[in-house]
Amino acid sequence: MNSITYRITGLMFLAVALTVFLLVYLADKQMTEHFKEYRIVQHMETSQQDVTGHGVGDTRMTMIMGPLEETFLTSVHKSLVWVGLAVIVAGLAASYALARSITVPLRNLSRAAEQIEQGNFDQKVPIETRDEVGQLAAIFNRMAETLTVNTNLRRQFLANIAHELRTPLAIIQGHLEGMVDGVIEPSKDQLASLHEEAIRLNRLITDLRDLSLAEVRQLAMEKSIIDMNQIVSRAVNMLKPSSDAKEIYVECTFDEQLPEIEADIDRISQVIYNVLVNGIRYSPPKSFIKVVTGKIENANQSWIKISIADQGPGIAQEDIPYIFDHFYRGDKSRDRKSGGSGLGLAVVKQLVEIHGGQVTVQSELGQGCVFQIVLPVRLEEAGGDMESIS
Repeated sequence: MNSITYRITGLMFLAVALTVFLLVYLADKQMTEHFKEYRIVQHMETSQQDVTGHGVGDTRMTMIMGPLEETFLTSVHKSLVWVGLAVIVAGLAASYALARSITVPLRNLSRAAEQIEQGNFDQKVPIETRDEVGQLAAIFNRMAETLTVNTNLRRQFLANIAHELRTPLAIIQGHLEGMVDGVIEPSKDQLASLHEEAIRLNRLITDLRDLSLAEVRQLAMEKSIIDMNQIVSRAVNMLKPSSDAKEIYVECTFDEQLPEIEADIDRISQVIYNVLVNGIRYSPPKSFIKVVTGKIENANQSWIKISIADQGPGIAQEDIPYIFDHFYRGDKSRDRKSGGSGLGLAVVKQLVEIHGGQVTVQSELGQGCVFQIVLPVRLEEAGGDMESIS
């Protein structure tokens, strides 16, 4: 009797049975009493007519319930009993059907949940109704889809990490083994190459660490009052050798009235640096990158916006929703010449969101990219809580 089906059926049947018994009892009692009253009144009217018409009347009450009346009442009583039994049987069937309509979807959910517990995330339950049970089934299906996607992303993420770590380690190992065996003569160029791979490996590990901490909002932040124009100008100057090497001109347009913001200077510098590096890497030689800062008002809040536009090959529309995912690149090949490790923009997104801001990208193939970074001004200047910008 621990099944919900039996419990719901029993409760519904008990309620129907009590209702039917009560109605049958009252109908039977009322039928008998009213029928007797009707016969008495009819007998009195008949007696009254006899007295008026003949001047003679027997004032005594004769027997008013004859065999025909008794037969009629018995027939009515039996009809009420049969109707009551029919209603009880119908109520039992309806109660069982109602109970199953609730418990069968729950059993399907339970079996699907057991499969997910065992690691089989590709589970779906049928949605047969639009009530609370149907809504629960729809939520479960969305949860299962999310788990499937997250599991696939986790596997891909681990595979990408292994690939990105293996490449510099294989290079370092190969060069060192060659030097130990005497096949490769140690030289300044060889040591510089190994040093470059070590730096790349260290940067990758640092990005992975920062990204993992940022996703769980445990990245240490040292906020201070900063001037965003200075941050952007410093990042542009730092990357000037890279842009000059490709003859790329970086044009900066600063809002001189830009308010200061409260942020971690190192993290925000990393955000600007990563976006600029991405623009320089993909922009063709002798092109330009335009950087613009400004202030906007949105959602009863003051924000500063940094726009970085390049003249690169652009991003396909189907790739834009995934451009900030881990290791995602439009070029699916893992050739180092096609780009970096694929973590730079993922780090940008997490660092911006930690500061209460948003980062978006607008792009079309062959038209370059425009990255927009929006950060909130200090609360005392904004005059309210920070809200997300739609």
